[in-house]
Amino acid sequence: MIASPRQLAYAPTPYSYTPNTSLSATINLDQVPSPSHFPLSPSVLHCIPIQSPKSPRLTQVPKKEVKLSETAAERDLQDSLAEIYSIIITLDGLEKAYIKDSIPETEYTELCSRLLKQYKSNLNDENVARAFVDLETFKREWDIECPRATERLRVNLPSTVADPTPSSSTPLRNPYHPPPSTSTPLHPSSTAPPTTTTPSATPMASGSRILTATENFITVLDALKLNMLSKDALHPLLAELIQSVNEVTTHDFEGRGKIISWLIRLNGMRAQEELGEGEARELGFEMEGAYRGFKGTLT
Repeated sequence: MIASPRQLAYAPTPYSYTPNTSLSATINLDQVPSPSHFPLSPSVLHCIPIQSPKSPRLTQVPKKEVKLSETAAERDLQDSLAEIYSIIITLDGLEKAYIKDSIPETEYTELCSRLLKQYKSNLNDENVARAFVDLETFKREWDIECPRATERLRVNLPSTVADPTPSSSTPLRNPYHPPPSTSTPLHPSSTAPPTTTTPSATPMASGSRILTATENFITVLDALKLNMLSKDALHPLLAELIQSVNEVTTHDFEGRGKIISWLIRLNGMRAQEELGEGEARELGFEMEGAYRGFKGTLT
């Protein structure tokens, strides 16, 4: 007697698997028995060919080929929906790995940003967006539960960007002011106390990064003055703004949370939707406050 192979206790999830929608299936409906030979519920009786009362023989049904898609447009649509499905599953696994500290922050940020861009790129197609409807509908249709991926897609920013961890390393000093020397003075008779420097509360960022963040604040404010109020115009500007701000300081400041909340708010809108006049004024007021809070961290 040959022992059956030992079955694994788990089945690995094929995150990178993409279904091949060009395949077809052939269903052989020959020799279908009469419904009287086995009990079936009334809901499925209409699916089975009924035996003729005059003929006791079984009804012969020809083979029928079932195709997943009929046209190239349908195949492209199925491929895009399959890609979105795999992105959601992969993103949820990536979030779990980041929470468990199984992946470096830089690698997580790069992979998460790439998945978010791919997700958005797939939904830019009107046919795909129409079939997708929204994330909650898609999850119900395909019976998937990915709470971490759902939250990340709602924010549309990596966790390291939306909520950066303050650096615990030694603050960087201004390169034009080297640290005081701790070596033995050349003249022992000197009684002057050594000069000490109190470290800054935040690392000293480079001038180019500060300039980039300042320019991004001004760009957002100018866009509002020019009535660029659609999601596809404002969301990229705010995303670039928060990333440049995080490169200058990871510490919280007044108004920083407003940038994140507006990013989440815009992400819930459709690309062609625009802010109302009152919403635009509110956004401009809060961005000016965030700009003042950001400048306060540089002093």
